[in-house]
Amino acid sequence: MTKKSPSASPEFSVREFFQRFPDDDACLAHIMQVRFGGTRFDCPKCGVVDSTFHKLAKRRTYVCASCGYHVNPTANTILHDTRTPLVSWFYAMYLFCTTRHGVSGKELQRQLGVTYKTAYRIGQQIRDLTAKAQSFDALLAGHVELDEAYVGGRRSGGKRGRGAPGKTIVMGLASRDGQMKAVVIPDVKKDTLRNVVLDNVEPGSVVSTDELYSYNLLTGDGFTHGAVKHGKKEYAHYDYRSGETFHVNTVEGFWRLFKASVRSTHVQISSKHMQRYLSEFTFRASNRERVNGMFDLLVGAL
Repeated sequence: MTKKSPSASPEFSVREFFQRFPDDDACLAHIMQVRFGGTRFDCPKCGVVDSTFHKLAKRRTYVCASCGYHVNPTANTILHDTRTPLVSWFYAMYLFCTTRHGVSGKELQRQLGVTYKTAYRIGQQIRDLTAKAQSFDALLAGHVELDEAYVGGRRSGGKRGRGAPGKTIVMGLASRDGQMKAVVIPDVKKDTLRNVVLDNVEPGSVVSTDELYSYNLLTGDGFTHGAVKHGKKEYAHYDYRSGETFHVNTVEGFWRLFKASVRSTHVQISSKHMQRYLSEFTFRASNRERVNGMFDLLVGAL
């Protein structure tokens, strides 16, 4: 199998997006396909098997051909009763899937031609969708890297790194198979980190961390634990006993991208909304190999 050239056309270009979703009817038909499997299914009211549902003109509603039962594809979703065109919502989701650094509310305002209040609300609801689209109940397995970080807004002077004031403490978990999770934590105490690991990592997995003392408990919980000592300029090492190479380069790369995105795109993120942005970035990181599939996952989470 040949590897795709970096200069090749993208898998889901803007041109392809608008060919696929030229108007609200096309968007509604896609939601109908995702939520109900199309326009032919058993009517829940009259019981007709494989009944045909046709769309009402000028309404976001499909009607059973046998009894007139109404099905609203956008009911109980973030699109319910929205006055913003469905194409705008879909394009906003497309932007979230194709960017590396996220999409700010001002960028959505410019791209969609809506007010900033509307753009901000659309962005936050799509971030909630990214959390819904991920299997947060599924435990990470195999070899998992753990690393905590301190993220915040603009700040002049003061202490940097661990213990810096005004920062939100976050913890990232990256499986070597590509899946990622990230959560906001109150501190880096032993019990806090232990509970995050036990809640998100399959027992018996291999875990890589840095030399933070709070991680030393992991071996006692049945994990194969290896730590790299950044203070001694060690960034990876091979353990011949376990046959594993321990490093946290993957999760540290994620934090570098996230922090750069906060500085350049969002400027600052409050602790109140931090988990939403973490969900957005881990969603992209876990599904980065399939942009088209990422978009369909978001629509499926509606």
